[in-house]
Amino acid sequence: MFTDFEKKTIETSRLNIAYLEAGRKEKPVLILIHGNTSSSLFYLPTMEKLQEHFHIYAPDLRGYGLTEKKPIDATKGMKEWSEDLRSFVEALSIEKPHLMGWSMGGGVAMQYTLDYKEEVASLGLINPLSPYGFSGTKDVQGTLSSSIYAGTGGGLVNRSFVENLRTKNTDLSDAASAPNVLKGLFAPDFTLEDSYKDLFVEAMFQMSLGDDFYPGASEPVTEWPFLGPGKTGIVNTMSPKYVNLTKIKDLSVKPPIIWFRGAKDQIVSDQSFADVGYLGQLGILPGWPGLEVYPPQPMVAQTRDILSTYEAQGGRFEEVVFEHSGHSPQIEEPEKFLASYLAFLS
Repeated sequence: MFTDFEKKTIETSRLNIAYLEAGRKEKPVLILIHGNTSSSLFYLPTMEKLQEHFHIYAPDLRGYGLTEKKPIDATKGMKEWSEDLRSFVEALSIEKPHLMGWSMGGGVAMQYTLDYKEEVASLGLINPLSPYGFSGTKDVQGTLSSSIYAGTGGGLVNRSFVENLRTKNTDLSDAASAPNVLKGLFAPDFTLEDSYKDLFVEAMFQMSLGDDFYPGASEPVTEWPFLGPGKTGIVNTMSPKYVNLTKIKDLSVKPPIIWFRGAKDQIVSDQSFADVGYLGQLGILPGWPGLEVYPPQPMVAQTRDILSTYEAQGGRFEEVVFEHSGHSPQIEEPEKFLASYLAFLS
């Protein structure tokens, strides 16, 4: 049971990192990298499934969980976290781990692979951040919707949700309360066990808030929707102003990549409810300049294009689609997730 998993903290060269450890030490090392608005606790169901096959580490990223609260420089994109991860690997003397990144954590895993390609056994991506970042690009080639990055970054996050995190609001009548936002990680017909639901909400409440953390700073701009990315904080790291992971396709050393994708995902999607282009198209954000200027970001198509090029240039890539899952196929369809992952690595 997940309550038996060991929670630890280690001092690295950059910060003190909290992490979960599980599995068998004689097995290959797997590092699980969580996404936004979460922590290592979100991987507990997955660790239960994988613990017989791996020696698992699941760290809390900077700004999340119980890891030391240090500010996040958004201008480094995913590098703040990938360098933290490197310090974690070095502190524990881990050699050539398998990486698994979920959502924003997929961006961290891609950045780490870009920087340390020879030291990654394989790369697993669960509904990952597009290699072009989150929001603000209009086609498969990642063309900017706004030359000044309008519509990206921390200013576009629902302020009611941020306040509900601050006050630890669990009121189910509030659409922006943590338990209701949590539901968006799953397909509409999926029911999460109550024990996990409580743990996940508690993990959401552990996030650090403010301009240096979540959601991050923002700046007014002259183009719709009149907000752009600031230089600090979590959501700004995902702006195309600061992150570009597309060079992963050109790596000279290419670890095998498996991409797990929930077909009903509403977060990382070609019709994402967190993307300002799609919200504008739906009429939720007023003043939308239209499809030609600011269409929805084709996040899935962008990722597939980059990974297909990776394969065409000599890498091994596999896409696994979960027809009944949303943003969390490893939780929603765990048996298929386990079987496909083990088959990929065999």
